[in-house]
Amino acid sequence: MLFSNILLAYDGSKASKQALLRAIELAKVTPDSTLHVIHAFDFPRFFIGEALAPLPASLNKDYYDLAVQTTDEAKTRIAEAGLTAKVELLQGPPAELILKYAKENEVDVIVIGSRGLGGIREFVLGSVSHNVVQNARIPVLVVK
Repeated sequence: MLFSNILLAYDGSKASKQALLRAIELAKVTPDSTLHVIHAFDFPRFFIGEALAPLPASLNKDYYDLAVQTTDEAKTRIAEAGLTAKVELLQGPPAELILKYAKENEVDVIVIGSRGLGGIREFVLGSVSHNVVQNARIPVLVVK
C-alpha cells in the first residue's frame, strides 16, 4: 500500500527516531508523496490539590528550547535523507494535536513511535501512541 500524504509524530525519543526512518522509507517509495512532521509538546503543569501552581517562566522557556531543538533535529535527519518535509512545532496535548493535524491536512497514514518521552506519566494516563491508535480514522503505523 502506498501513501501519498504521510504524517510523522516526532518527539526525539528512541522509538520516534525509528519511526522517522520508517516515514522516510514510506516517502521514498512514493516519490510524489508529502511528508509532514510535527513535534507536539506541552508545558508542564503542577497541581496542588485542585489549584494550578505557577511555574517559573525559565522552566517554560527550557521546554520550548528543547522542543525547537527536537524539531531542528528532525529537519536535519530528513535533509540528510535527501527529502523535504513540512516540519511544524505545535504546543498542546500531543495526541489531540496529532489527530487534529491529520484530519485538517487529510493525511493517509500516521507514523508514530511506540513509546515516547512520557515516562511514568505515560503509564498512568495512557500513552500518546495508544490514544492516537484508538481514535484515528486512518491507518497508524506504530514503530518500536
